[in-house]
Amino acid sequence: MLLKSNASIFSNCETCTDKSCAVQMLSGDDLSLLSDNCHEVSFERGEIILSEGAWADHVVYLRSGLVKEYGKGDRHQEYILQVIKPHSYLGLHSIFSDNITHYSYMALNNVTVCYIKLPVFSTFIKENGRFGYEILSSVCNDSVRNYHRFIDQHQKKIFGKVADALLYFSCVIFNSPNFILPLSRKEIACMIGTSRESVSKQICGFESDKIIKVNGRCISILDMDKLKQISRVG
Repeated sequence: MLLKSNASIFSNCETCTDKSCAVQMLSGDDLSLLSDNCHEVSFERGEIILSEGAWADHVVYLRSGLVKEYGKGDRHQEYILQVIKPHSYLGLHSIFSDNITHYSYMALNNVTVCYIKLPVFSTFIKENGRFGYEILSSVCNDSVRNYHRFIDQHQKKIFGKVADALLYFSCVIFNSPNFILPLSRKEIACMIGTSRESVSKQICGFESDKIIKVNGRCISILDMDKLKQISRVG
């Protein structure tokens, strides 16, 4: 199912400056075909881009903004798989399996996405080996990264888990020691498998030890080596 925000934006894939690595492999004719079967939509913080359980009839490309990928457990408790940054595809694993969207995707700030009709996207994969290779690489890299992150979570104590979360935002999402947390304390807890109280207590502990500086959601990592050491010993 395609979820639409109120703000639609005109897009031309041939002149777009935010092409994915896969789309850069397409010819001029293919880019023209893509433009005819793709449209942009903008979302505000908190709006749902794709909903868990919906029929996957479009591929969604994240042009700008941050997106939360999450699901619901048996008791309807939320669990967060990852934060997705720009120039990524959302839910590719769904279109390669049963065409059912297995997770939900929510905008964490102002977001722009491109909805691409699935039959056209599938044609590019089948007929363009370089395009298909880039898509496969994206799916594999995403799976491996999340696999190792989940394994680490189960093997570490709370201080290691929170250290990992801060390093994840710093090194993977923002590429900076200074950043604004895109998730609330409760959402971080849902991502690393602990309680909100434990997350808040450990962040305060890191601040007391002068490893980080906290101002609301603004985080500055003061001692990156120490935080990495805590992550390693977990």
